[in-house]
Amino acid sequence: MATILDSAKALEQTIRESAEFAHLKQQYDNVYADEATKKLFDDFRNLQFTLQTKQMQREEITQEEIIQAQEHVVAVQQNEKISALLEAEQQMSNVIQQINQIVMKPLEELYND
Repeated sequence: MATILDSAKALEQTIRESAEFAHLKQQYDNVYADEATKKLFDDFRNLQFTLQTKQMQREEITQEEIIQAQEHVVAVQQNEKISALLEAEQQMSNVIQQINQIVMKPLEELYND
């Protein structure tokens, strides 16, 4: 098992050194360097978290919260720095998803035979 964990740690380092992660970090730094953009992004993420939590707890999301979320989405989409960060997040997420598919392949093959 130690070799699997060692490989995972090596993969972590590879991710940290990847162009995709460097790009994500640069976009993150760009957002957080601008106080107004940082506040908009933090507010957006906090609202997302609140709504996701309510959904998981099967609580009703109010019409006011829906409107607030829509307004935040529009504001975020209009902000070039945040849009670039979200795009970089999506690219990194795609890489992680591909890694997950590779890592899970032995289990999938085992259970699909």
